[in-house]
Amino acid sequence: MAYWLFKSEPNVFSFQDLQSSPGQTTGWDGVRNYQARNYLRDEVKVGDGVLFYHSNADPPGIAGIAEVVEAGHPDPTAFDPKSDHHDPKSDPKAPIWYQVSIRAVRAIDPPLGLPALREIPELAGMELLRKGSRLSIQPVTRAEWDRIQKLTRPKSRR
Repeated sequence: MAYWLFKSEPNVFSFQDLQSSPGQTTGWDGVRNYQARNYLRDEVKVGDGVLFYHSNADPPGIAGIAEVVEAGHPDPTAFDPKSDHHDPKSDPKAPIWYQVSIRAVRAIDPPLGLPALREIPELAGMELLRKGSRLSIQPVTRAEWDRIQKLTRPKSRR
């Protein structure tokens, strides 16, 4: 099992949108960066954990936990001329762009904001926190995942 951080602008597709999707599941489409595409195509697997990150928010932060429910497969938006993500160079017989499908597990409310993440010593090496890191799909280490889970786990009521 591996762990990932997927970025989305909340005004484009939020964690709440994922929760409102049929089966709380969606294809993670529209990725048009080759390194992120390679992660989706080659490395992200069913059962992997996902930190759903709201970028371009105030503040940006981790808004939810999701899981991968379908491994890499061609992104159908690349073939659809009506889609904002259409790529006329992509061919269904030799696809360029890939997606995975994810399902919501739980919201993080309030979201774990970027300023708070920067204050956690165990996360100092996290890809998200590296200067200039802008990739929309990023690996997360097991230690980083565990620390974030501990910080965001709902408190039990006694």
